[in-house]
Amino acid sequence: MNRALPVVRLRVPTDEDAIAWHRVFDDPDVMAFHGGASAELSVYEELTARQRRHDAELGFCLWTMTDESGRVIGFTGAQPWPRDWGPKGEIEIGWRLGRAFWGKGYATVAARMTLERLRAAGVASVVAMVRPGNERSVAVTRRLGMELERTFPHPRFDEEALCFRLDLETAVTQSN
Repeated sequence: MNRALPVVRLRVPTDEDAIAWHRVFDDPDVMAFHGGASAELSVYEELTARQRRHDAELGFCLWTMTDESGRVIGFTGAQPWPRDWGPKGEIEIGWRLGRAFWGKGYATVAARMTLERLRAAGVASVVAMVRPGNERSVAVTRRLGMELERTFPHPRFDEEALCFRLDLETAVTQSN
């Protein structure tokens, strides 16, 4: 069954978006694969500021995702892998949506837009780090044409984090 894809817009995050991200992500279901607990507003203030720097320096970042009406629904985009474990030196694509927007195609549409912007910025390949059990994110990686490349021991959880990869120079965007 084919359904109409949602309209999604991406923008560089503003100071106000820190508040919107904090509100949209203040949900245990949303945070289940991101440590479980809601983050403080200061975390999103720092994150949005860092993303503005990434956009200015790299030409890409984690963009604020809005729906057709301009309502903030989450973020998607890419940034250099920010941790001292995992795929160091790689560009990671990622997404996070408010619970009310799950299952509607927003993450896939926005991630495809991200891939096009990354190609235009000259990025050759991307990775997506996904925790085991996060089947929604695994499904997005599959729709993007990403393949599981390897796993990394997660430093905080007794599990292997999944590392998916996509070569942007040879990949063809999937249609569903």
